[in-house]
Amino acid sequence: MASLNTLRTKFGVVLSVVICLALLAFILSLKTEMGFSGNDPKVGVIDGETITYTEYLDIYEQVKNNMGGEASNDAELDRLSNAAWQTLFSQKVLRPGFEKMGIRITDAERRAIISGETPTQALYGVFMDPRSGRFDVEAVSEFLAQAETNPQAAAMWAQLVDQARAEREVAKYLAVVKNGVYANSAEVAQGVEAANRTFSGKFVACNYASQPDSLFTVSGSEIKKYYNQHKSQYKQLPNRSISYVVFEVDPTDDDMLAIEKSVREADEEFAATTDLKGYARQNRHAQVSDRYLALKQFSDEEAEALSAGREYGPVLKNNLWTMSRVLDAKSVPDSIGVRHLAVPYTAETVADSLATLLRSGRSFAEVSEGQGEERVYPFAAFTDEFVPALASAKTGDVVKIAAGNAIHVMQVYRVDAPSKHIRAVTVTYPVEASNATRRDIHGKAGVFAVDGAGSLEKFNEAAAAAAMTPRVATINQGDRTVRGLEDSREIVRWAADAKKGAISEIFKVGNDYVVAMLTDIDDEEYAPVAKVSDGIRRAILRDKKYDAIVSKLSGSTLDEVAAGCSSEVKEFSGLRYGAYYAPGIGFEPRVVGAIAAGEQGVLSAPVKGNTGVFVFEIEDIAVEDKQNAEAEKVRMQAMAENMAMQASFAAIQQMAGVQDLRAKYF
Repeated sequence: MASLNTLRTKFGVVLSVVICLALLAFILSLKTEMGFSGNDPKVGVIDGETITYTEYLDIYEQVKNNMGGEASNDAELDRLSNAAWQTLFSQKVLRPGFEKMGIRITDAERRAIISGETPTQALYGVFMDPRSGRFDVEAVSEFLAQAETNPQAAAMWAQLVDQARAEREVAKYLAVVKNGVYANSAEVAQGVEAANRTFSGKFVACNYASQPDSLFTVSGSEIKKYYNQHKSQYKQLPNRSISYVVFEVDPTDDDMLAIEKSVREADEEFAATTDLKGYARQNRHAQVSDRYLALKQFSDEEAEALSAGREYGPVLKNNLWTMSRVLDAKSVPDSIGVRHLAVPYTAETVADSLATLLRSGRSFAEVSEGQGEERVYPFAAFTDEFVPALASAKTGDVVKIAAGNAIHVMQVYRVDAPSKHIRAVTVTYPVEASNATRRDIHGKAGVFAVDGAGSLEKFNEAAAAAAMTPRVATINQGDRTVRGLEDSREIVRWAADAKKGAISEIFKVGNDYVVAMLTDIDDEEYAPVAKVSDGIRRAILRDKKYDAIVSKLSGSTLDEVAAGCSSEVKEFSGLRYGAYYAPGIGFEPRVVGAIAAGEQGVLSAPVKGNTGVFVFEIEDIAVEDKQNAEAEKVRMQAMAENMAMQASFAAIQQMAGVQDLRAKYF
């Protein structure tokens, strides 16, 4: 029976992956507390239309009513929030565009979706039978019956149908894009030639590093000119820059000694107990394994102790004190091959019938109707429910096991040699800072926040006084975390609303503390010249060094060229067109392309590489029959289709002028 509660739970899972509309839970209370008073903040812009805080919040409330729950962790919250944003993008941009293109879902297609003939992920994820993996049409009918009298179920169904329609519309649009690209005969011929030819020869690299920077000058006007000529390369998202220090919270020597003392005391009790299960129930540091593990799955030291019936440990490894004892041991097969079929836990009669048919000699493929699984499992993969039936199983046995929310019918077709397996009780104590140590480090962060306030100069001086090195980060519009910092959502939210030069509160990031200063706000469409001038200067220097090296190159052989730039002749071999990296040459796609287009036995013209000026001579071009035209066409067609489909959505987003300002509030 597809109950509303069950469907609500499954609906939430699908929304979180495919089309979820959700926000962070805390914002529910902000709508009144923030006192908008008619000034509804915007959380973004899509295709020129402002997305308000309230509009975004209303979507969350609608979905929350259908889901009946909240996201349980930051990763899930991010997925939900991003799915909500994508839904708004679909409503504001994709659907109007699809309508203009004539992309629609017909009544016949809608019936095929609902009937399971061509189900979409939106419906399949909710109405899939988890035991068989099939789309459960009966569950759809039962839920529709509930929807006739239950407004909440009706609203959920309306959203499911709407999302299924959107999913199918996107699929149709992608099919249009996919069918609009092709690999022509000239491209295929070139691809076959490139795949089947390898080049060998010699080259000389006259490195730019051989030319001192001091020999060249780069003026401000040259930098400005280069910037204007290459301005498209400096297009950027609005961003904010921060400088921050991390106060790492590590255990002190006193903490280490205190933890070791606790471990030794626990070890005395652990070693003396005769009731290991009872001990594990009463000790939060203890855990009982739910599987029988082979000795080879333990470390050599642990396996030696446990196999002899001794306690292992206490041992300190990777900041974790560990000790373990054997709870039970069995001689069981190392691996078992089973043909496995799961049926609903309510269908015990069906399970009995399946087991009877298998025992009578019917083939598993026939009995399972192709829905089962055949696989070899290590015995350690089986949990407690499976152990009694499989520990002594023989080839040909058919067993029925109730586990989880299903009944498992298994036909054993392979049993490996038995070996000793152990079920253990393990006690672990992590080595971590004490509360006193944490308070002390938090206090140091507080002093730093006071001393470093006011300017970046004071911030850096405070860092130097604390013997700490500031780190820098750029937070782009739409980012939810600071790269390299876990659990840094609060820092991003602070930076989105802070003023330049502001110093933050103390943030708890992972196990550590962080204090940050907002050093720059850049809302320009293009990065300013000052920000990219260093990179431009290097590019101009490279061009000038190229000209200087080329002007001095002479000679009709590679040896003469090498002598002229104090370099040496090196070899390359097995080089193919399309290889960005070449052994001995490095990451030099321009050089590789020049070699692939070169002629055998001819000294090349100078090639401007990333690291120097290259001159080469091809000595041999080997031709293989590695690729044919038919296979190359298939490869190129698939690549063109994938690139077109990916690029189409990126282009639509760019044309829509999306501004994502959610980080300021969520």
